[in-house]
Amino acid sequence: MNTPNTDKPYVIGLDLGGTNSVFGIVDRRGNIVASTSMKTQGFYDADKYVNASLQALKGIIDKVGGIDKIKAMGIGAPNANYYTGSIENAPNLAWAKGVVPLAKMFSDALGIPAAMTNDANAAAIGEMKYGVAQGMKNFIVITLGTGVGSGIVVNGQLLYGSDGFAGELGHVTMVREDGRSCGCGRKGCLEAYCSATGVARTAREVLENSNRPSLLRELDADKITSLDVSIAAGKGDELANEIFRFTGKMLGEACADFAAFSSPEAFIFFGGLIKAGDLIMNPIKEAYDSHVMPIFKGKAQFLVSGLDGAGAAVLGASALGWDI
Repeated sequence: MNTPNTDKPYVIGLDLGGTNSVFGIVDRRGNIVASTSMKTQGFYDADKYVNASLQALKGIIDKVGGIDKIKAMGIGAPNANYYTGSIENAPNLAWAKGVVPLAKMFSDALGIPAAMTNDANAAAIGEMKYGVAQGMKNFIVITLGTGVGSGIVVNGQLLYGSDGFAGELGHVTMVREDGRSCGCGRKGCLEAYCSATGVARTAREVLENSNRPSLLRELDADKITSLDVSIAAGKGDELANEIFRFTGKMLGEACADFAAFSSPEAFIFFGGLIKAGDLIMNPIKEAYDSHVMPIFKGKAQFLVSGLDGAGAAVLGASALGWDI
């Protein structure tokens, strides 16, 4: 007779980012009851990263009564393959060259099951379990941060494809002639324009190619961020607002194309860039309505993530643990 899971009321969620690794212990209601963090970089191999992680985890595991209270671990990480539980060829992780079976490494070390997916897919799982997508079976989460990520849920299941890497909507080509270079090695990708770094790049290009007045001219052009653009736009700066209209228009046009393959109930936006609110959301919706096929018009909701900003990625990763 199987032991009821009620004696294991927690899961571990790990948001493994390029700069920081954030660990949280999460209960079934989506409350982060304990958390800690450490730097992701500074390790020469994956074993050293895992050993440092175990040291970081020890205190919060003890805080909830020990490892016997924890059902499983979920990990959200760049270049993560859900099928294999591995990080594969991550360009920004010095200790993760080639294929690193990180889920198995944590599972063996902790003695609990572990699963892993990429960070955008983790966000989609988190929305489905804890956020605004509860009860939905068809939706797309678009994460707007340093890059543009996406998690696609169709008929209640996350889309992984044949190799675990399906759903890279940030790398659809939006500009075919003289498109910007993208970190993936291609040109003209959505990410190159509509990520936080893309918005900053747009700002620098507009400032360089025009003499129009703007609050942004008071800043060092090389250090302008998407937050700077958002602040200027919020103060009524026309140039900054134009940058958001450009960015939102491209996102809306992309979503109109995405609707054609999965007919989602909702597009859910997550990430620092979306804190600009209506400055970015209104242009997205306007462009979507102008470009979407008539059969899909008026069907999809445009929503902002319902997960708490600081802990959202940890919650998304932890949601994997409940399904193991």
